[in-house]
Amino acid sequence: MKKGLIALALVLLVAGGAWWSSLDKDTRAVIAQMPTDSNVLFWSVEQRDAAFRALDSIPVLAEARVIEAGDAVYPLPAGEPLEIAMDPAQFMEDQRSAALVIVHDGEVVFEEYGLDFSAEGKWTSFSVAKSLTSTMVGAAIKDGAIASLDDPVTKYISGLEGSAYDDVSVEQLLTMTSGVQWNEDYTDPNSDVALFNQHEAEDGLDVTVSYMRNLPREAPAGEKWVYKTGETNLIGVLVSEATGEPLAEYLSEKVWGPFGMEQDATWLLGSTNHEIGGCCIQASTRDMARFGLFILGGGIAGDAEVLPEGWLDVATTKQAEIGSPGSGYGYQWWTNDDGTFAAQGIFGQGIFIDPERNLVIASNSNWPAATDPETVGLQRARFYQAVQEAVDAKAAVRAAPAE
Repeated sequence: MKKGLIALALVLLVAGGAWWSSLDKDTRAVIAQMPTDSNVLFWSVEQRDAAFRALDSIPVLAEARVIEAGDAVYPLPAGEPLEIAMDPAQFMEDQRSAALVIVHDGEVVFEEYGLDFSAEGKWTSFSVAKSLTSTMVGAAIKDGAIASLDDPVTKYISGLEGSAYDDVSVEQLLTMTSGVQWNEDYTDPNSDVALFNQHEAEDGLDVTVSYMRNLPREAPAGEKWVYKTGETNLIGVLVSEATGEPLAEYLSEKVWGPFGMEQDATWLLGSTNHEIGGCCIQASTRDMARFGLFILGGGIAGDAEVLPEGWLDVATTKQAEIGSPGSGYGYQWWTNDDGTFAAQGIFGQGIFIDPERNLVIASNSNWPAATDPETVGLQRARFYQAVQEAVDAKAAVRAAPAE
């Protein structure tokens, strides 16, 4: 467990630390509420309220690498507001939402903020980052840095040789069907997802590789889907090793800069200086909506086709059964049989994309629990449906003949 952040601030202050003295009054107030435990799964709601907007601001919590934006900004003009049957204000209150941005036909038709957050702030993504990480696999294939999804992951990630990953392909890593045993129980302090960030890396190995190479196999590769944050971290290592670039810089080069994100973002780093591929991009909610538009537009940034032909058709449709009728898992995207798909992160982060309706919904929240599919999760799904119905009603009015 790492030292308390208030203690850190006092040390820096006594030492005349430039970092602490450079912060404004509001930022110092946020830091004063920050958690002393480095494991987010066991922070209080109040601690998370303070931390989720500032994870990249506290050196003792985690270092971060900048994802640089470009000079031009992709426009998000205001559009005609939707008449949503489900009250958005009540929805945001129930969800403990920090931000909700709805974009239809390229125009912002709803944008509101809560929890004292704003359009200028950056909120952490949690597992929404997984979908951005997988998209960089597509970019690396387009660039020729990754030869084939059928390649064994050991071709690109040194240190996995001789482990349960010997016969796992890049595609099986993307679909979380490696068959390697993993426990993602967010309520269990002894689960893999709770423990692997505390792991001390073996000499010369990335910290995620060091942890994952010791896991046993529970099923043949390709036969069983299990959600594994650790494997997305491996994907991040794979992209960095294949391209020779840090993941944040590659994302900036391929998407963040040329597509026109408005603000620099940051990506938290693990203890061995790789971006945490399965988590923790700090970005504005408007820029996360822009990423949804990048995907909705077929993966074109500026004048460049970033992804291989047909990549998104496969990545955003069901490639693995997850035991939920009507739903599935693609290449690190949650998929629905109606053609919609989403990036999702614990505590209520999300990008929902509906290609048929040309619709993107980006949201950031601080749910009371990491996951809660029967209450806030179900409510969010119903809100998405209410927005879709509002879009359909708007289209019907426009299509109706004039009297």
